[in-house]
Amino acid sequence: MGKVVLVTGVARQLGGRFVRRIQRDPRVDRVIAVDAVPPEHHIGGADFVQADIRQPAIARVLAEHSVDTVVHMDVTGTPLGSGSRTSVKETNVIGTMQLLGACQKSPTVKRLVVKSSTNVYGSAPRDPAVFTETTSPKSLPSGGFAKDTVEVEGYVRGFARRRPDVAVCVLRFANILGPSADSPLASYFSLPVLPTVFGYDPRLQFVHESDVIELLLLASDEPRRGTLNSGTFNVAGDGVLLLSQCARRLGRPTVPLLLPALSWAGTAVRTLGVTDFSPEQLRLLTHGRVVATHQMRETLGYHPKYTTAETFADFAHSRGPGLLPPEALAGAVDRIAALPLLSGGHPTQSAN
Repeated sequence: MGKVVLVTGVARQLGGRFVRRIQRDPRVDRVIAVDAVPPEHHIGGADFVQADIRQPAIARVLAEHSVDTVVHMDVTGTPLGSGSRTSVKETNVIGTMQLLGACQKSPTVKRLVVKSSTNVYGSAPRDPAVFTETTSPKSLPSGGFAKDTVEVEGYVRGFARRRPDVAVCVLRFANILGPSADSPLASYFSLPVLPTVFGYDPRLQFVHESDVIELLLLASDEPRRGTLNSGTFNVAGDGVLLLSQCARRLGRPTVPLLLPALSWAGTAVRTLGVTDFSPEQLRLLTHGRVVATHQMRETLGYHPKYTTAETFADFAHSRGPGLLPPEALAGAVDRIAALPLLSGGHPTQSAN
């Protein structure tokens, strides 16, 4: 008998893609795909169970199918369809509590994988240059998805203490991007003009959705020789990009605003349903966030296929050219830099 894997959050593109991927693993016998709404995309030969993880019925699903591996992907910052922020928080927090309670009572569950986020560190002016897995945030997130992830990880740690026989892996993903990315930051980068915080150019990290899938697959199986896939791991592609570099690579102009004005603008666009300018996203666009990933490489044994720059390039390609095509913008910058007045030479008649 192979493994029986239960995956939550399959109605989202990332969850559906993981379900299709894990079915190709020869060690997996069955995949139970769970969500409160039926997915609009194909999930292969997985058994779909329409169930709300906020309800105690999830325990019956675990028992009926003798699930031994649970991959919890229903921790997210964006509502599904016409959902609200309240429903997202309930799914993140209450749904995780119900799922962990069901896992605790299940004698068959032997492995739990939780999709978390580097949002647990928050973004603050006194933050360290680089966060490690053991670094405490200088300022705990006060609301939104960041606070949800802090609460979720707290419940997961409690579960791990109560069920030491279950291998628990928490993956703290940096901002996930790719052709089918669905996140507040992806919506922000899709705007024709990018509002930024005047005087700030934050450092950002990204992880490609393909690397996310492979890492979840790695964490859901027995660890490879010389590695350990239990514990908490930061996940991000190599390198860092500044927000200004992201804007240039997208070909989108920026509009620097004072923070109060940007907060007001964020409220306006959120009201219009254009994108989610939450306070936590404003803090990220002000102070940025960078995490260390050596534990992912040394302990977990995974090396991302995409760097931060390559991840963003793939995302930018899927979004099409902006108002300022990057090639034309780079050419204009090169021509300006070549002017004699800027290059240290004497001005010519043509330059004048």
